[in-house]
Amino acid sequence: MAGVTLKNIRKVYEGGVVAVEDFNLEIADKEFVILVGPSGCGKTTTLRMIAGLEDISSGELYIGDTLANDVLPKDRNISMVFQNYALYPHMTVYENMSFGLKNAKVPKKIIEQKVNEAAEILDIKHLLKRKPRALSGGQRQRVALGRAIVRDPKVFLLDEPLSNLDAKLRAQMRTELTKLHRKLGATFVYVTHDQTEAMTMADRIVVMKDGFIQQVDTPQNLYDKPCNEFVAGFMGSPQMNFINAVLDRDEGGYYLIIGNDRIEIPNTKLEESGADLSGYVGKELTFGIRPEDVHDEEEYLSAWKSASLSAEVDVTELMGAETYLYLDLGENRITARVKPYTKTKAGDNAKIAFNMSRMHLFDKESGAAILN
Repeated sequence: MAGVTLKNIRKVYEGGVVAVEDFNLEIADKEFVILVGPSGCGKTTTLRMIAGLEDISSGELYIGDTLANDVLPKDRNISMVFQNYALYPHMTVYENMSFGLKNAKVPKKIIEQKVNEAAEILDIKHLLKRKPRALSGGQRQRVALGRAIVRDPKVFLLDEPLSNLDAKLRAQMRTELTKLHRKLGATFVYVTHDQTEAMTMADRIVVMKDGFIQQVDTPQNLYDKPCNEFVAGFMGSPQMNFINAVLDRDEGGYYLIIGNDRIEIPNTKLEESGADLSGYVGKELTFGIRPEDVHDEEEYLSAWKSASLSAEVDVTELMGAETYLYLDLGENRITARVKPYTKTKAGDNAKIAFNMSRMHLFDKESGAAILN
């Protein structure tokens, strides 16, 4: 197995369109790294450059210790799993899985052994004689993974492999892929636009926007300490609430003015973060708070009296284990994730409290995080 290193990687298409700019990343051996971001952010282009399917305009790509910029795709010892599975419809599962090995003139006995081992791992031994049209989406996905496994590659590249599956099967396959990564002890580089996939499977996540890396970190750190407003909004579902606020200060400490309300920023939060807000007094900031940190329960209203205010309830959605409240807060519309038995209903003027120990502040102009 091997790690992957990308140094100052840049991709420019004909006409001067920059798809990836100054991409620097070191992926350790056996690490599961996920590139995530909206459509057009450059994540698939980056994956295809690692695979050798796209030329690198500038920068250096290493697979293990080998500079791979000019190495042919077939000589990179990587396997790629595509979004549409790319199975040959006229071949059986066995033939699809063994195709690459046959082309490489691998002895028949070794091919049989490798295919059977991969089929065992993926629980598709009973499907080896079937053709793709007789398989479900999840089974086709396993065959595509099996075809990659038999080559025993240094690096697995996966391009949105679960996007064609229904929600239930997608959740199941997330678990299967995590177990597979552990079992194979291989390096996985995975592309998705689905932040749930990224949060649940990755050792580290690379968040991209407009060809640039925004932040690289563990799922929990990205969620708790986003470096900017884009990352904060992209990671988490429902997304973080962003509220326009003006920073105020008196002898008691710092406050946020939201419309006609004034809420306190705890001194303990400022001490823990080490943030210096003195240069922002009187300025408009973006106050970030996740839906699960907006509460309508009495215990929170009592605990966070200094961060309580009223909001008009627009819509409520019972999700089974929780209820979403969609609230109008003057010019701001926010979401609260509360307990399912809440008595708050649409049309109410509800009292809500923010858990200010989990608040965030962002610079209004640059979007950079000031306080996490």
